[in-house]
Amino acid sequence: MKTATKALVVFSGGQDSTTCLAQALADFDSVETVTFDYGQRHVIELEQARILAQISGATEHHQIDMQWLGRLTENSLTRPDIPITHTNGQLPSTFVDGRNLFFLSVAAVLAKQRGIQVIYTGVCETDFSGYPDCRDSFIQSLTQTLKLAIEYPYEIRTPLMWLTKAETVQLMAQLGKLDWYAETHTCYEGLRPACGKCPACTLRLKGFADAGIPDPLPYL
Repeated sequence: MKTATKALVVFSGGQDSTTCLAQALADFDSVETVTFDYGQRHVIELEQARILAQISGATEHHQIDMQWLGRLTENSLTRPDIPITHTNGQLPSTFVDGRNLFFLSVAAVLAKQRGIQVIYTGVCETDFSGYPDCRDSFIQSLTQTLKLAIEYPYEIRTPLMWLTKAETVQLMAQLGKLDWYAETHTCYEGLRPACGKCPACTLRLKGFADAGIPDPLPYL
């Protein structure tokens, strides 16, 4: 059953955040989205986020300039001259220090201004890529910090936290929004059609294969 209150989705235009958007729209009458321009090499996700927000019927879509984050840290998501790598026992080269910390903190400030208490984010411990800011312990800690810092009754919802990529696909099927995935962007290389070879693409493709559902996104 939907509530009459509002929600805000931290929205990249990727598979996970789009699933969160579908879930939020199933839960709330009014849903806004916020995406961040942080100098990512896959900048095309900003356009796909705008398209998906329009398709979904989101009440309002916000885009916030955080180019300073891309200049603050060196990683392969904000520096195309750094190769995308992942060595066992080390953080992937795609890890952006503080990204979810900053995204959720900025989203919290926006949420308060918009009279919104519930924030959705697509972080996940089950199929995550080793990012420490995707852990449930981080979300719980940040929620309390935001409440203390801003004195506002925030709730951060993470509907994908304990789901595999296959279970995420199945959830989207249950929500009846699988067709939205055709407009999502996952590829770290920023390609459409997607490269099908980067870590993000391979994880996504495995999820669809395990779910037994075709991925509507075109690949090279």
